[in-house]
Amino acid sequence: MSTLVESPPVQIPPPRTKLRTLPIDQTRGIQAVYALICTEATLFLCMFGAYYYLGNNKDRWAIETPPELVYPFVLLAILLSSSAVIHWGEKQVEKGRYGASRAALWFTVLLGLLFLALQGMEYASEWGRLTPDTDSYGSIFYTITTLHAAHVIAGLLLLAYVGFLPHYGFARRSPHMPYQVAARYWHFVDFVWVFIVGLLYVIPHFLVHGHVH
Repeated sequence: MSTLVESPPVQIPPPRTKLRTLPIDQTRGIQAVYALICTEATLFLCMFGAYYYLGNNKDRWAIETPPELVYPFVLLAILLSSSAVIHWGEKQVEKGRYGASRAALWFTVLLGLLFLALQGMEYASEWGRLTPDTDSYGSIFYTITTLHAAHVIAGLLLLAYVGFLPHYGFARRSPHMPYQVAARYWHFVDFVWVFIVGLLYVIPHFLVHGHVH
């Protein structure tokens, strides 16, 4: 005689309930850009390490006339000014003055474009005596400065994107603080240039000439 095996009870799904709207994490964008900055900072640290390594190999490090100091300091002044402008724009966002903050953002973009134009002029003036094929200094010089220029371009694209957003205040329609995120990245790009000026321009002048002229 066969026995019937009882089937498991049927699970009846609970009635659907309307999902409660969860609060949006306003700091998510800032946390993400800081993670990105840490990654990019590591990349530049590797480049600076390569610069130090090549500088200790005197058989290949044949720099005799380092690049002039006029361009890098003018470029430094431009980037530091742009950081001050975008920082002022951040303060305007916090005060709800979005027109002023948008104007500050686009002025920062113009300063960034001016930086790239002057850097191109610097390359043109130095190319006759310093190229990537000249020596190991020339190779690492153009590698680091063009890598930084690529980050400047990325920062400009980020700023331009924020500049076209209809809203970027502390609101649900723009929750992840895009203005502040773009500004943080731009501050990082400017900060890196300070180290580039010191390592690739100022220190070689001290080593070759014994003083900055």
